[in-house]
Amino acid sequence: MDPIEKLVRRVRGTRHGFTDIAAAAEELLAAHTDRDVLRMAKALLASDVHQARMLATFLLGALAARSPESLRLLRRRVGRDADWRVQEILARAFDRYCADVGYEAALPVLRAWLRDPVAGVRRAPSEGLRVWTSRPYFREHPEVAVALLGRLRRDPSEAVRTSAGNALRDISRRHADLVRAELERWDASDERTRQTLALAGRFLGTRARSARPARSRRGAAASRRAR
Repeated sequence: MDPIEKLVRRVRGTRHGFTDIAAAAEELLAAHTDRDVLRMAKALLASDVHQARMLATFLLGALAARSPESLRLLRRRVGRDADWRVQEILARAFDRYCADVGYEAALPVLRAWLRDPVAGVRRAPSEGLRVWTSRPYFREHPEVAVALLGRLRRDPSEAVRTSAGNALRDISRRHADLVRAELERWDASDERTRQTLALAGRFLGTRARSARPARSRRGAAASRRAR
C-alpha cells in the first residue's frame, strides 16, 4: 500500500477530537527527516479527507520555525481550507510556530497574518494564541496583545471577529482596565464593532458594552492617524 494512502486510512477513522492525529504527526516527525515530512505533508494536503489535511497541518506547524516553505504552505494553502476542523489545527500550528521561534521574534509574521486578505489566516493567530497573555512576551506586554486584537474589531469575517472578541474577553479577566480602555475607543455605532464589543466586554459591565458613541468623521480620522 502507498505510504500516504496508509496514513490517510489511519487518520480518517478519527471522528472526534484530534489526539490520535497529533500522535501520528509526532511519530512521523520522530521517524523521518524534515525533508521527508514536508514531502508527506504536501501529499496529505491534496487529500479530500479532512483528517489527512489535519495531519498535514500538524506536520507543517512542527516544521514551520525551521522551514519557510512550511510556513508559506500554512498561510497560502491551509489558510484557505474550507473545513473548520482543519482551521482549528491551523490555529494550533501557528501557536507552535510562535513558541518555537519566540513570540516576540514572531511579531512580524503575526502582524502579517492578521492583515492577510484570507479570513482563515487572520483567525489563526487570534485563536491560536489564546489566552494571549499566558504566552511569553505577551505576559509582560499585555498592551501589545490588546492592540493587535483590537485591529480585528471590524473584520469582515464574523469568525474572525468572534475569535478576537473572545480573546479580548479572556485577557480582561486579568487586565480589565487595559481592555476597557481599548473598548472605550471603539465606535459603537458600527454594527461589526458592536458584535465584537459584546463579546470582548462580557466581563467588564455595561460601561464597556455601551462604549463610546460614534464620533465625527474628522475626529475618527484624527484618532486613526494618531494610532
